[in-house]
Amino acid sequence: MKKALIIVDVQNDFCEGGALAVPGANEIIPYINLLMQDNEYDEIVLTQDWHPADHKSFASNNGKKVGETIILNGIPQFMWPDHCVQGTHGADFHPDLNREKVTHIVRKGTNAEFDSYSGFQDNNHFVKTGLDDFLKYHDIQLLEIVGLALDYCVKFTCLDAAQLGYVTCLHFNGTRAVNVKPDNGKDAIFEMLQNTVTVLG
Repeated sequence: MKKALIIVDVQNDFCEGGALAVPGANEIIPYINLLMQDNEYDEIVLTQDWHPADHKSFASNNGKKVGETIILNGIPQFMWPDHCVQGTHGADFHPDLNREKVTHIVRKGTNAEFDSYSGFQDNNHFVKTGLDDFLKYHDIQLLEIVGLALDYCVKFTCLDAAQLGYVTCLHFNGTRAVNVKPDNGKDAIFEMLQNTVTVLG
């Protein structure tokens, strides 16, 4: 069974000192580097939040405060601080992440009108990123997933992967949660387990 490692959004803005820093984010980078060193993956894919400056998920573009929720194209949209803006330092991959073996990069959140938590598609399920096509082309059946953040982009990437028929494994030691609410990370794990995602150590 051919397998791929999907590394979700390990970017400066989600790491220590970033605009939307995930608590403990930097702790997962050595773990991810070890996974790449100690395992033979057929493909290693990075996902990258890549927002235009006028993205509608940014509180600043809606006259709202961070943490408020609006309805965007018919679904609730959490208001985030500006982050991972195209071409900025914050959107770059963290410099400690070893990218020597990376075979593919998928950019998401590029349309100002739609947010994209999942590495596979936008939140409205209108536009695919091309990740599924890439994996199917390379006959990948097993996905191991790590990255940021557990309760948003990692969760939705895992759920989509399972729904698309991949054997889907989350490395618990390779992810951290935003925890806007204290139990968000725990709830995300429970939801994934209910949807045939295997959680590894």
